Amino acid sequence: MSKVFRFGISLPKALIDKFDEFIRGKNYTNRSKAFGDLIRQELVKKEWLEGKEIAGAVTLIYDHHKRELLNKITDIQHDFQKVIISTQHIHLDHDNCLEIVAIKGNPKEAQKLADTLKSTKGVKHATLSMSSTGKAID
Repeated sequence: MSKVFRFGISLPKALIDKFDEFIRGKNYTNRSKAFGDLIRQELVKKEWLEGKEIAGAVTLIYDHHKRELLNKITDIQHDFQKVIISTQHIHLDHDNCLEIVAIKGNPKEAQKLADTLKSTKGVKHATLSMSSTGKAID
């Protein structure tokens, strides 16, 4: 854990009032944690833009009754095994499945994987959650 550094910032009262309302709604107990999280969020975006090693997840919802869809999804996952570190398959109901694909590696490959899965016929919804390996956001 790195050493804590205290500093002050000046903001318009209306802005800080809105910020305080926002962080209360997110259950933050203090501004420092909220500001730190906002800074880390921007650092994660920077990692993705700069092509640094990243982590994240692709989630997708699909109807497993669609002919050949599961085979297609599996083939795509095999094509991207350089960035896929784990998958989890969840049966949401009789028809719908949730697939969570944990990823780590090159951000362009991760985005390509997400785009490929999202554009696959039969996939109802897919999202890419961009995160960090944690190394550069202490």
